[in-house]
Amino acid sequence: MRLVIVGGGPAGLAAARGYRDAGGTGDVTLLTPELVLPYQRPPLSKDFLRGEVDDSDLPIEAEAWYAEHGVTVRLGAEVATLDAASKTLTLGSGETLSYDACVLATGAEPSILPVPGATEDWVLVLRTLATARVLRDRAEQAETGLVVGSGFIGCEVAASLAMRGVAVTLASDEDIPHASRLGEEAGRRIQGWLEDLGVTLRLGQPVEALSEDAADLILMAAGVTPRAGLAETAGLDTRDGRIVVDERMRTSAEHVYAAGDVAFARNAAAGRHLAVEHWGEALNMGEIAGRTIAGDAEAQWDVAPGFWSTIGTHTLKYVAWGDGFDEARLVEHGGGAWTIWYGTEGRTVGVLTHERDDDYETGRQLIEAGAPLP
Repeated sequence: MRLVIVGGGPAGLAAARGYRDAGGTGDVTLLTPELVLPYQRPPLSKDFLRGEVDDSDLPIEAEAWYAEHGVTVRLGAEVATLDAASKTLTLGSGETLSYDACVLATGAEPSILPVPGATEDWVLVLRTLATARVLRDRAEQAETGLVVGSGFIGCEVAASLAMRGVAVTLASDEDIPHASRLGEEAGRRIQGWLEDLGVTLRLGQPVEALSEDAADLILMAAGVTPRAGLAETAGLDTRDGRIVVDERMRTSAEHVYAAGDVAFARNAAAGRHLAVEHWGEALNMGEIAGRTIAGDAEAQWDVAPGFWSTIGTHTLKYVAWGDGFDEARLVEHGGGAWTIWYGTEGRTVGVLTHERDDDYETGRQLIEAGAPLP
């Protein structure tokens, strides 16, 4: 039995861990195009950018773990093609690897706005440790910064840069940050946190071009695009740029699995497929793929997806199916604590909390049970 995992992010590592934890005894090889072992990505826009942690704090597992668990990691290994019929992968170097089971955990890459200047080398992106190092180095010298995009990465980076003393402007076509995803009440609070840190907000105005003299540091944070090209060229079923999998992470091709940002996975509790770009769910999906390959018949994705985001000193905790709501109810608890409950046709489909952990935990239960909106 040979398991080959394509991708060195959280889903890829979790697939290896899940396979071993479920008793899998075959050979495990993890292929990553990066030159470092799997590491934590959430700190890159926060603690790492602010200089509060360094490279040595980021590995998910110590180097010794891989040898102890029989996991071979090949750094700098880019997979060019997948042949599901012959169960082989071809690397960019021309080398061919065979597999008995393959997990595609290729993740996503930063989206680039189709505007003049967006592809110049002075426009930075943030996704990998390599790009995070460049961003931090630039931040050490910058007096001014421009962040394009008001998603979680954009807001987190803008806050971290401001905390470093950089005069930051955040530009977005959204009238209120996160309003489309979290609603206006949440968006106004996030906007207030950014303004309290001194971030200048240029909202409701699409960025039409970028120029090098706009700021000392320019970051494009316009979302991500799943890296599903390998699956698409291999003929696997995809939808809206993601690989379609069931609740056990099985693709349309026998012996091929997918997990993490690249997957459009069926959630057994939700009863439908969901597109999720959360660190924790990449870990969950990867573990399920690994356990399924090892023969765990009970492994399935059946929890409501959730994540945390820290913007400056404020931490948001969110759990939701993530595919829409028709009602949002704000509950103020005093002292800066609040909860927003999200509903669809009277059922609880999400909860967002600030300094209200009990609601976060209760909310997950209500969501998974399809309970009435509180």
